[in-house]
Amino acid sequence: MKRQLIAAALVSMLAVFGAAAIEVNENELKSTGGADTIVFQNYTGPHSVIESAETISAIGTGLGRQVASSQGAATFGQGEKYTVIHAIDPSSQGKLDADIILINKNATVDHIRNLRRIIASYLSAAYGYNKQDASTVATFVTVYNAVYRSKMDNFTSKYKEIVTKNLDPATCGLSTKWNEWPGNSQIVIPLGDLSSDISAVDTSVISDKKVVESMQEQDDKGVDERKNMVDIKEREAEKATEKAQEAAKKSAQENKKLEEQKQVQKEAEKKAEQKQEEAVKAQEEAKADPQNEEKQQAAEQAAQEAQQAAETAQEEAAKTEEQQQTANEAAQEAQAHQQVADKKQTEAQTERTAIAKDQQEIIQNTIAEATNTNTVIGLKITDSANKLSTMVKVDAANGDIIRESPVTVIRARTMYPVSDPVVQKADAALSQATEGAASIDANLFYMAICGENTNNGAVKLCLLDAYKMEIQKESTETVAEDSVLVNSGDSYYCIIQNGSNWVVGKYDKSLNLQLKSPVSVAPETPITVTPKGIIVTSKSGNITLLKTEDLTAILDTTAAK
Repeated sequence: MKRQLIAAALVSMLAVFGAAAIEVNENELKSTGGADTIVFQNYTGPHSVIESAETISAIGTGLGRQVASSQGAATFGQGEKYTVIHAIDPSSQGKLDADIILINKNATVDHIRNLRRIIASYLSAAYGYNKQDASTVATFVTVYNAVYRSKMDNFTSKYKEIVTKNLDPATCGLSTKWNEWPGNSQIVIPLGDLSSDISAVDTSVISDKKVVESMQEQDDKGVDERKNMVDIKEREAEKATEKAQEAAKKSAQENKKLEEQKQVQKEAEKKAEQKQEEAVKAQEEAKADPQNEEKQQAAEQAAQEAQQAAETAQEEAAKTEEQQQTANEAAQEAQAHQQVADKKQTEAQTERTAIAKDQQEIIQNTIAEATNTNTVIGLKITDSANKLSTMVKVDAANGDIIRESPVTVIRARTMYPVSDPVVQKADAALSQATEGAASIDANLFYMAICGENTNNGAVKLCLLDAYKMEIQKESTETVAEDSVLVNSGDSYYCIIQNGSNWVVGKYDKSLNLQLKSPVSVAPETPITVTPKGIIVTSKSGNITLLKTEDLTAILDTTAAK
């Protein structure tokens, strides 16, 4: 009954979206294909040091403020973790200026979410973007740079020389692998109208067909960010229309001035022609009566007046030509703004129809997943050499992978289902996601050892939810890389760090450390729980039996000898 109600609700939602999309042009919505699918491979395990979102954003804010105060092309942050090349050349027309963000070798960013935070805060500080717009633009910037990674021809064709001379064909753009970012990334941000707080970045470039097609390959088809981009473009269209209207008024005024100037020129030319005729007549009279001093003076005076009138006519003609140029420029400005408005509006409308179609597909997929009772969760190898795995949700009827965890660093090839642990970190989005899914228990989690000891990474005991399959809680203690994870009743055992030594840690289902052994053990020791105690290998290599009650040693093979 519950599944029927869920399906009915989803079908109702589908009907609403379907009604809104009746006029969709199917030809426009057909994918042209050929786009590379962009999936960012982030470090998704625990961290040794967790930096706040504010600390991460402050990196971009600092760089952005320097750019905001610059008067021209410049480089900021040399020798630091991040560098910005503000590559602008007002003297060059026809191609794009850009900002280039370099992720230097000493940077520790390991998740696309945090990289986007840095870029978003940079855009806000440098160009005045509000928080949501900055986040949307940052998302598209990262996908754009991943799509065109190392494709130098793309950058050469679109950007000015001041930009391309700073790009390395091997590292331009952004790798999809987080461990390739430091020292190997040149994130190109195409610049538009730097006087605008919404059009400083050229949104048409960062949201081209290949970028959107790549976003459509995501599980959620990037719908939320694409809708936000549509909203930005519609506001860009509105502002461009306002500018076009203002420019059109100015053009009308300049055309009126032009008509008035043409009339002034016409009158001046008419007067010059009249004066010329008078001068000719006076010259003829003077020539016929050379002894008449009065006629000679009159001829000379008429010639001077004709010359002056001719010069005045030329001056007015020059003014007319100048006013014509001003009127043309005003008309061109109005046309340019209107073209921008039309372009942005067309892009927004086209994308809205595509989003409507994608939303229908998402709902259909959600219905299928929510009503599918044949799903099971297991592990899939992601790194054979290091024995790392990820969680997958599989349709048991056909073996299809329905959903895959973003956490690719599950260790020991082991995880245990845990019901109703205390998980304060579980977010609202998780609760919403699981609310309508018949095949998912919102209170079901999986315990596993996750992480890598790289850069800012760490290995810890974690709880992953059964729907999003993301880490929702992690242990305070560091776990040995080669530790096993063993479950016995309500207790979970693994090897944890204790100062410079390794000991056995006993946890409850909510990752609360209950006990740790006073005996140091080998970090890779097996853990065998028996009715008589727990068998481990001590630091010295001896077999040791620990009491279940307090993890103290009952028997050490050395002592037994």
